[in-house]
Amino acid sequence: MANYSIKDLENFTGIKAHTIRIWEKRYNIVEPKRTCTNIRYYDDEDLKKLLNVSILNRNGLKISNIVNLSEETINEKILNLAQTNNDLNSQIESMVLSMIDMDENKFDKVFNNAVINFGFEETMLKLVYPFFEKIGVLWQIGTINPAQEHFISSLIRQKLIVAIDGIIQKVTENTRSFLLFLPEGEYHEIGLIFYHYLIKKHNHKVVYLGESVPFDALLEVAKVKKIDYLLTSIITPVVDDQLTTLLENLSENFKDSKLFVAGLQVQNIDPKNNGNIQPISSSMEFKKILESIS
Repeated sequence: MANYSIKDLENFTGIKAHTIRIWEKRYNIVEPKRTCTNIRYYDDEDLKKLLNVSILNRNGLKISNIVNLSEETINEKILNLAQTNNDLNSQIESMVLSMIDMDENKFDKVFNNAVINFGFEETMLKLVYPFFEKIGVLWQIGTINPAQEHFISSLIRQKLIVAIDGIIQKVTENTRSFLLFLPEGEYHEIGLIFYHYLIKKHNHKVVYLGESVPFDALLEVAKVKKIDYLLTSIITPVVDDQLTTLLENLSENFKDSKLFVAGLQVQNIDPKNNGNIQPISSSMEFKKILESIS
């Protein structure tokens, strides 16, 4: 079970820490525990309660009424909202709840409802990416249980693969080839798979190698495939020398290709110093690039 600070609860739920403390005293909504050094902390059950309160309160129920509802009634109302509500903040919070409970059925209801209302691509951009941003920092500092991270990532990965398989392509004179990979030691694959989806949707060919690919393997692909563009993502922290060396090797060995680099670790790259390397700040930016290629 994860432990959360009151600031973590505020980040997850959007409820100010001051308000949480008032609700603690007035309604006994959550009851903080204390470490042996008397530091307050909260657990998964506290977070779930506050997420439920946040969702219901945002959708018109007064806090004084919510606290009198049974857990069964609250869960029923949350489930109904997940299936009918278009409020993105509530849907993101419902996804967090599905992650905490490792509840695939709850996740499917939230995700599928979003796809019906926004379409698959917009669901990824408006729901899934903000969801990852909301909890990403907490993953990095170890607040979130790794099992929860793997659970939710696996479900989203499945959705992406099904969507990719469902795209019917037509090769034209504008069709280009992309080589997608994550460098050795990098395993955060969801963003790369979504880029795969975007590329295929824009009618280009993809050679997808996936996570932690040795550099020599890239060179072997180049021997048998004409590659117009490469795309990688680097999220895991690396020392500057390693990143610089990787980019220099890619630039040198793929002189005739354009290399797109996404991820948290490459946002400060100066493209002037790497002629055929272009940092990508967001999936929306990459969409515009694909539209210019098409």
